[in-house]
Amino acid sequence: MVMYNSGMQTWNEQLKAEFDRATQARIKHNDGQARVCARRAAGIAIREYFTRKGTAPSSLSAYDLLNLLKEDPHLPADMKLIAEHLTVRVTEEFTLPVQADLVAEARILCRWLLPDWR
Repeated sequence: MVMYNSGMQTWNEQLKAEFDRATQARIKHNDGQARVCARRAAGIAIREYFTRKGTAPSSLSAYDLLNLLKEDPHLPADMKLIAEHLTVRVTEEFTLPVQADLVAEARILCRWLLPDWR
């Protein structure tokens, strides 16, 4: 099990914590923070996915990792679309220019990348 630099938490614990933070942000009607948590969760899963494939990603940025994942030839089209949604910039009104629930989509992506994630 790979440990990351976040206080000795496993990737599984980190994912749970990010999705818990996303849920709390939603309860507080803070959609922007929920989107940030969704991206960070995806970044954690992508890092673990590439580590398991024997590739150490050069960046820890969730945004960079999402862009790297989009180039993976093994990534199905529906997962690529989720990665696209997670990298879309918000409008000047701080809304998404696409209809997407990034938290739900991030969960789907994480489960595809890490089938053993609970």
